[in-house]
Amino acid sequence: MAGAFPLFRLLPVMLLVFALTLAATGIGSSFMPPERVVATLAGQGSRMDEVIVWTLRLPRVALAILAGAALALAGALLQRVVRNPMASPSVLGITDGAAVGVVLFLWLFSDQANNLTVSIHWQPLAAIAGAAVFGALVIALASLDRAGSKPLKIILYGIALAALAKAAVTLLIILGPVYRASQALTWLTGSVGAAHWQDVLAVGLGLVAIIPVLLWQRLTLRQLVLDPQSAAVTGLSLDKAQFCLLAVAVFLTAIATAHVGAIGFVGLVAPHVARIFHGQFRSGYLVSVALTGSFLVLAADTLARIIAPPLELPAGALTALVGAPLFLYLLVKGRQSHA
Repeated sequence: MAGAFPLFRLLPVMLLVFALTLAATGIGSSFMPPERVVATLAGQGSRMDEVIVWTLRLPRVALAILAGAALALAGALLQRVVRNPMASPSVLGITDGAAVGVVLFLWLFSDQANNLTVSIHWQPLAAIAGAAVFGALVIALASLDRAGSKPLKIILYGIALAALAKAAVTLLIILGPVYRASQALTWLTGSVGAAHWQDVLAVGLGLVAIIPVLLWQRLTLRQLVLDPQSAAVTGLSLDKAQFCLLAVAVFLTAIATAHVGAIGFVGLVAPHVARIFHGQFRSGYLVSVALTGSFLVLAADTLARIIAPPLELPAGALTALVGAPLFLYLLVKGRQSHA
């Protein structure tokens, strides 16, 4: 049901993200209590605190928030387009396809001194290309296969292509330059540890760019809930709508993966959490999804820093610990419902 924008429903998750932002910004080799973080953000901190917050910690926190929102939105769009609650960028191979694009970029454009021969700013385009290729392959294979349920086929082909992409990344790491191989390992699990403000700007601009598209397609997103025949009766051009939203999901996945690596399962978990606490047919659902994704990635990165100091675990490993069991639960639940 439409209606006024439900700020009261979004307020709890907004407060959670804000509180976690303060905590994550204060956590590090030199702990800063929340009041010092707030004072520094307000321009009233010491010079040392300003360097710690604005240069060392806040880019990482901001990138985790924005990348989490992008991956979560991509998952929500894919679940609506595919009509399958198990759909997500990682399950459908889009995340791993983006990783293939990035690792191939590092492999092809590194010289003998292990320096890039082209600008690093081409890296997001490589991620978008990889994600687009694998996303198109999944849809094409599922469309050509006339037998069985199409939503289930998309999931199965996605799992197969994700495995293929992981194998390709492994081979590229083994065959590539040693220095680039260690850097490429980031894409297997995902991390925001090397965040800079230019990464935050790139992902932020990507999110801003898709807002008009989502506003334009808001009615389409509701129509896609219907079965194909009913959606067609309402005047929806199903193929065009699916292509447009799939392209947005691929773009969001690629722009996030290009800067934080292949953090998996955020796109699977966040839409389900948002549906439980917000409801998918209420106004502001996608905002709730984005905030939930931000919270998940920021929480995973914060835990990754404090679980085993001074070591930092990859944030993607922690999101997988939550996402993989949920995927198995949905798979078993779906099988039982079709028994």
